[in-house]
Amino acid sequence: MSPSYVRQLDEYPTGSRRLRILAMAVLASLICSYEAVIAPVVPLLLEDLHMSLGTYGAISAAAAVAGAVAGMIGGRLTDKVGRVRLLVPLMMLTSLCCFGMVLVQTPTELLVARVVLAFIDGVAVASTAPLVRDFSPRMGRAQAFGFWTWGPVGANFLAAAIAGATLTLFNGAWESQFVIMGAISLVVSVVIALNIAELSPALRAKIVQTERSVRSAVDETRPPQMRDLLVHRTIWAHVIGIAFWLVLYLTLTLYGQTMLVQTFDMSTAQASSVMTVFWILDLVIVVAAGRLSDRWQLRRPFELGGTIAGLVVLLVLVWLIGRDTVSIPALMVTGLFLGGLLGAAYSPWMANFSEDAENIDPRLQGTAWGLFSFLVKGMAVVVLLVAPQVVAATNWQVWMGITAGCMVVFGVAICFFGGPWRRTAPNAVAPASVPAAASDSTTT
Repeated sequence: MSPSYVRQLDEYPTGSRRLRILAMAVLASLICSYEAVIAPVVPLLLEDLHMSLGTYGAISAAAAVAGAVAGMIGGRLTDKVGRVRLLVPLMMLTSLCCFGMVLVQTPTELLVARVVLAFIDGVAVASTAPLVRDFSPRMGRAQAFGFWTWGPVGANFLAAAIAGATLTLFNGAWESQFVIMGAISLVVSVVIALNIAELSPALRAKIVQTERSVRSAVDETRPPQMRDLLVHRTIWAHVIGIAFWLVLYLTLTLYGQTMLVQTFDMSTAQASSVMTVFWILDLVIVVAAGRLSDRWQLRRPFELGGTIAGLVVLLVLVWLIGRDTVSIPALMVTGLFLGGLLGAAYSPWMANFSEDAENIDPRLQGTAWGLFSFLVKGMAVVVLLVAPQVVAATNWQVWMGITAGCMVVFGVAICFFGGPWRRTAPNAVAPASVPAAASDSTTT
């Protein structure tokens, strides 16, 4: 018997009902990511806890390791026990962990608090990408994943905006931000619990082309096994390729402002302005490219085109880093194009990865995305530990050159992904016996 908050659907939802559930999955991604953001209060924590930046870096790395392990576990669990059954109680628990942060008084206590939060949050967030897959037919999947990426990126904006507006009201007390974070998370968790639902295991085992076109893809009498994914070259191409692609993304996320301040001797505020421009266009293009990718039902051309064009712009940035003087507008324009081109490749890749895993066994979406989550957090640990060492021994230009080489690896990996390179006439898909409950809407 399912808990009362789990509404399991035996018929595929259509129209506004599907979009509402999909919106809840995206909102859950935002809140789970928001709970992990600590950057706006780090300077205050360093002073109040008498902690060095190196100690904070080690704590962040430990939390990332915990999140990586949790993502792998959570991905497998979400396939076995269900998405909502896992997501809702864990979101409630993470909101309590945010309140618990106000009790931290030493670096050791901060380590324990961040590792516990990272683990619980990692298991929770592992349900969100599979939920997006479940409620986004292939005709709208890249755009849906484009919105899903707003969670990790939008969380940084949300945390910074709230801190900027409220810290002065609480006399600069860093504890205030975690009380606000916990309150917001708790309220939103209740909203999500009241509006979200999940597909029955039988529906999750099918491939949905449009809201009204559902087809079986696997022998449901045979239990799903993780090794079914891992024996396929396509999945390894995806996970290895995106791991290298993430080196640039994580460098900009973790060290973007630091790199600009140290390289161009600009203020922190100026560096933040440059990075803001980068993320703004990325947020727009990741959805726009996803929509176009869905309309043409093409993934790999967007991935390769965005990667090649992004690599050219990245090499321009590497060249600028080596110059003595560079204007802020020049950096903004470069960052603007780089962010947009990364977004053009990313949402089609997410749809491509989901569909390639789905073609192997639709019942292993959580497992596939758990593997992705493990790679994101694992690569974050690598960047956190390796990038400073490389920069200390050389400079930021060398490290950014390394990220360019990593993008080349991703470009090569695209050749081994599934999916067509050019538009073809859509195959006829036999409509499943899934009754339509509302108007047909094939896009997100």
